[in-house]
Parts: sequence; structure tokens; C-alpha cells
Amino acid sequence: MVKYKVSAVSYLNTIPFIYGLKQSKLMNIIDLQLDYPAICADKLINGEVDIALVPVVVIPQLERPHIISDYCIGANGAVDTVCLYSDVPIEEIQTIALDYQSCTSVALLKILLKEYWQVKPELNNTELGFEDNIEGKHAALVIGDRAFELNAKHQYIYDLSAIWKKMTGLPFVFAVWVSNAKLPQDFIAAFNQALENGLTDIDKTITLEGNNYQNCENPKDYLNHKIFYLLDVEKQKGMALFLEKLVSLIDN
Repeated sequence: MVKYKVSAVSYLNTIPFIYGLKQSKLMNIIDLQLDYPAICADKLINGEVDIALVPVVVIPQLERPHIISDYCIGANGAVDTVCLYSDVPIEEIQTIALDYQSCTSVALLKILLKEYWQVKPELNNTELGFEDNIEGKHAALVIGDRAFELNAKHQYIYDLSAIWKKMTGLPFVFAVWVSNAKLPQDFIAAFNQALENGLTDIDKTITLEGNNYQNCENPKDYLNHKIFYLLDVEKQKGMALFLEKLVSLIDN
């Protein structure tokens, strides 16, 4: 019997979580749905799911958010899959296409444009296929697995997590596990254990779950050295600073 609907991100960086959940007894009581980040956010905001791996930017939009896990999607420097792609230097960019699959990364880009680069290009919303139109002074923010294909195509690649680290000295948290209501402690403990189990053998996870992620040349390196999963004190500091800057961004 399904008790909880769960929305998880459908990117390569989430397969340890997906594997851990699929191997657990929780599958008897959860409905696991795979979506891109913006859809995960919409589903939790609209009450379509009980738990979601949501972009951090969504947390202030929830009435009663509960971060239920010790694990996240984070980075401590370059992450390779949240990048601004351009054929010209940042100061020459006229327009930036914003990835429609993203929430947190769009906000992060806006913060970096304002505080780090201090430039004001035109920002445009997008739809499917926008990443094919990067040329001249028209750049694009691309997130997720599609970024793997672009890393060799454009002269200028600005890794947003690396720039954040350079600007603040802190890691960046892209997504956390959030519920929109208080959940039983025994369920939370089992949920965390399932996620931890998925992280204990990432190589096996790639073997069993990685067939749909062919764009990444070295998934072992990506998952072991680019993605940082533990929501530790430093990541919590980075997340708090981002949310603080987000308020200032909205107010202005």
C-alpha cells in the first residue's frame, strides 16, 4: 500500500539515491517518481507528492518545509553539470538563455552576475532544445546530464559551483530532500538508511542504474569526486548564505 509519493531528480547525480531506495523495503510503501528539478519542485509545492528532492531555492516557497535527510546534491568546487556556456567572454555576453529545468541554478547565476561578474546581460526563459542555439554573444545556462555533451563544444565554460566556491569559500547545495509535513521518525530513519546504502557502493550503482546516462565519459569520477552528498556543517553554511542572498536578490 502506497503511503508516500516521492519525486526524485532523474539525473545521473541522483542514481545512488534511486538505487538505495529501490533496494529497500520502502518500495512497498512509496511511489517513486523521476522528474527534472523544476518538476520536483512544482509537485511538492502543489501537494502532488509528499517528499521530493527539491532545488534549495524552493524551500522559502513552502509553508511547512521539513528537510528530512542527512544527504543532498552538493558540490565543493567545480561540478561540471551546472555551467554557463558561451562563445565569448562573460563581459561580452548580451543574452543568456536560462535552463527551463532549473530553479536553484538560475538563482545562483543571477547572484553571480550581480555580485561576482557585475554584468547585466538580458536573461531569457527557454523551452526544449534551447541549448542548440548558443552562438556569438548569446550564451546559455545548462544543467544536468545535457551539460556533458556541451563541455567540449564552447570556448568559454563558467562552472557556477566553482565560481560560488571562489566567491564565498563555501560548498554549494543544489537540492535537498524535503517533505511538506512532519513525517514519522521511523520512516525518516529508514529513508536515510536507504539513501546511505545507495551511496556505499557507487560503482555497483553505476553498473545497475547507469545504462541511461551514456553522455558522461567517466561517471565514477563524476559521482565520487564532483558530487558531494553529505549535508554537513559546511554545506549547511553554504545553503544558508545562498538563501540569504536569494532574499536580497528578490528584494531588489
